[in-house]
Amino acid sequence: MNQLMRYASDGIKKTWYKMPQGVRATWIMFAVTAVSLQWCLGGGGSNEKTVSSANVISDAKNSTINGKDLPIYCVDRQNDASKQVSLSFDAAWGADDTIRILDTLDKYNVKVTFFMTGGWVNDYPDMVKEIYARGHDLGNHSENHKQMSKLSEAQNQEEIMKVHDKVKELTGYDMFLFRPPYGDYDSELIKTVYGMNYYPIQWSIDSLDWKDYGVDSIIKRVVESKYLDNGAIILCHNGAKYTAEALGSLIGGIQAKGYELVPISQLIIRDDFHMDTTGKQIAD
Repeated sequence: MNQLMRYASDGIKKTWYKMPQGVRATWIMFAVTAVSLQWCLGGGGSNEKTVSSANVISDAKNSTINGKDLPIYCVDRQNDASKQVSLSFDAAWGADDTIRILDTLDKYNVKVTFFMTGGWVNDYPDMVKEIYARGHDLGNHSENHKQMSKLSEAQNQEEIMKVHDKVKELTGYDMFLFRPPYGDYDSELIKTVYGMNYYPIQWSIDSLDWKDYGVDSIIKRVVESKYLDNGAIILCHNGAKYTAEALGSLIGGIQAKGYELVPISQLIIRDDFHMDTTGKQIAD
């Protein structure tokens, strides 16, 4: 692996530290969701910067837009005849419903992406193997599910590599998709992620399944979302209370609108792409 450049972490306002941890986590989820939805409405323009993923490490710095490096919130597929979106599951707690989720995905012949923390991998190694055996993406969700914008570059590298190595040992698979916990990131983290041969992944639709509003809420938030568009990335959690129950109807509703569900590894553009100011990935 190439030597990574060092970047200083951004400071966080003092008032942030005064918030209780639960309040901070909830605030982050709402803030990131609002920003991601707004961003995925935007188009390209003179502010677009080229990223050559043929050599992602050396060119990651070119993804800077107005002084900020952006992860992939969604993918521009407006010129593609096929309509594709990706469903993703963050796996940070619990596994009781995971087999049910996998069985439903098999029933509908759908492949998705699971972003796993190191703690979850430790607790459920056989489940990691099962997910992989059924043909789904394995994604990196950090070792300890921390707010990574608060960590140093070395700490961020460790958070990513610890779970990477665990999954590699279990499955032989080298992960290359990374989702930061809480959707929390700064430019330094994005540069580090690209520098480690990973693609940083966010989402454009949040099911809010983690808030336990019920089956109908999950389905409505996704299927009726105005952001359900070609190239959208949908966020769910395998450990949320109602997700497994909602999944069949959720998939059916998405497919009824003409969308094919594909894993994120298939949705994103691997080679020669650029980012616009919204965090949308666009082919050169």
